Amino acid sequence: MYNATQTIDHATLSHLAASGEVQGARIIGQSGGWHILIQSGNLARTLAAKRGAMRQFSRFETLVAYLKNLGILTFEVDASQYQPNTTQHSRPDAAQRMQRAHEAAEHDQWFRSEVEAALAEADAPDAEWVEHSVVKEEMAQQRAQLLAMIAGKAA
Repeated sequence: MYNATQTIDHATLSHLAASGEVQGARIIGQSGGWHILIQSGNLARTLAAKRGAMRQFSRFETLVAYLKNLGILTFEVDASQYQPNTTQHSRPDAAQRMQRAHEAAEHDQWFRSEVEAALAEADAPDAEWVEHSVVKEEMAQQRAQLLAMIAGKAA
């Protein structure tokens, strides 16, 4: 009955479950976790992860909650090949990734507070505004002075 040669993604499974077209589900144990076969029509398809490989759930409870959330409340369980995962999947880059995420969040907070302060300063009634042409002229004079200093040191 369950001989899956095709895969099904989450969006398609959600649509099938919502329309009542899921005729059966089978949770199959394997080394390190569980996967799902979905029966719809005359097809049995394996749930795929985002990258197309078979989706594996390491925790049975997570898989059951996933199916319940889709409205699939009854299913078969085949634990004959189930082997608990004896090795821990570690992500050595996870700590660095989290550190970068925290640093980015801190920078974002700092940047937003700087923008707020600048806007408050610009909106203050005693703010002094300088014409753009005046600023351009002052910058041109400063640039000319710096270029003269550089030319004097080079000579």
